Amino acid sequence: MSRQIVMPFGPQHPVLPEPIHLDLVLEDETGVDGMLSIGYLHGGLETLVEKRQFPEYVYIAERTCGICSFIHGMTYCQGIERVMGLEVPERAHYLRTIWSEYSRLHSHLLWLGLFADSMGFENLFMNAWKHREFVLDVMEETTGGRVIQGSCKVGGVRRDIDQETLKKMERDLKGFEKGLKEMANVFLNDDSVASRLRGVGVLSRNDAYVCGAVGPTGRGSGVPIDARMTGYAAYGELDFSPVVEQDGDCYARCAVRVNELFSSIEIIRQSIDRIPGGEIEVKVKGNPDGEYFSRSEQPRGELVHYVKGNGTKYLARSRIRTPTLTNIPPLVKMLQGCELADVPVIVLSIDPCIGCMER
Repeated sequence: MSRQIVMPFGPQHPVLPEPIHLDLVLEDETGVDGMLSIGYLHGGLETLVEKRQFPEYVYIAERTCGICSFIHGMTYCQGIERVMGLEVPERAHYLRTIWSEYSRLHSHLLWLGLFADSMGFENLFMNAWKHREFVLDVMEETTGGRVIQGSCKVGGVRRDIDQETLKKMERDLKGFEKGLKEMANVFLNDDSVASRLRGVGVLSRNDAYVCGAVGPTGRGSGVPIDARMTGYAAYGELDFSPVVEQDGDCYARCAVRVNELFSSIEIIRQSIDRIPGGEIEVKVKGNPDGEYFSRSEQPRGELVHYVKGNGTKYLARSRIRTPTLTNIPPLVKMLQGCELADVPVIVLSIDPCIGCMER
């Protein structure tokens, strides 16, 4: 006769890049439920708006997450710009889009390496991170920073990319894409990988919608929601569509991220081809007085930065809702009915960023 037991998973576990604690309710080795404990990395970043002037807070926003830092900074800046009625130059919008997509490449390749490691494929892990180095080199050359870029500011961007460098970036993407196709073939077509991922951690389309899944977690279950389709930055002038899979398992979520690598490359190419000339920033006068919900698409899903100004140099409120927090209820749903041995793979399949979530 089977009986239920509660098994702790984390907060320190080889598969977890950051601390998160799960109490897994098991019958034999089958998951019945999962209870989550968070709060190990809470840093109080949102309260710093009371101590840092709103132009300086961009640096705090970027440090919400070391993997997708640029998009955090850009989303915050978009909110302030809408409150203050600033018209950002078109060239700055395109530069923000280019750097956002390089950030997406960086994040997805980092995750693919960790995901391969969770399945025991060390060589695949190293291969993914080898390609990630190319992305970090481009970010360093164009912004000055490999992980924290610091190139976004209220009113535009701090750095420009000259035409010669843009053309070099476009040429280099060809060799980069060729290497990605070889790696993608392993993730999508290797029998060993498929045997670990297919039918594991299934999240139905209805459950994904009801639980509020965003990003590849939602799109892997057939929910075609992508905040880039709202047209922020230069996305409204580019041709692309969300990458969607229907099966809702770990393989589908992996396939979404693999295919988004090539989608990001195409968006970068279009941005380089269509980028206009002109200024990269506008002068900021006065202080923000009002509130705005700024949305963007992080590699993990929809990000929201809520900002509220009171007419002074210090914001009255900053609130960040990250995609990992939104994807926790879907994760708990996936764990119901899974095998204990599959828990590490399922947890990593949502690409959890705990520092991002807890701020």
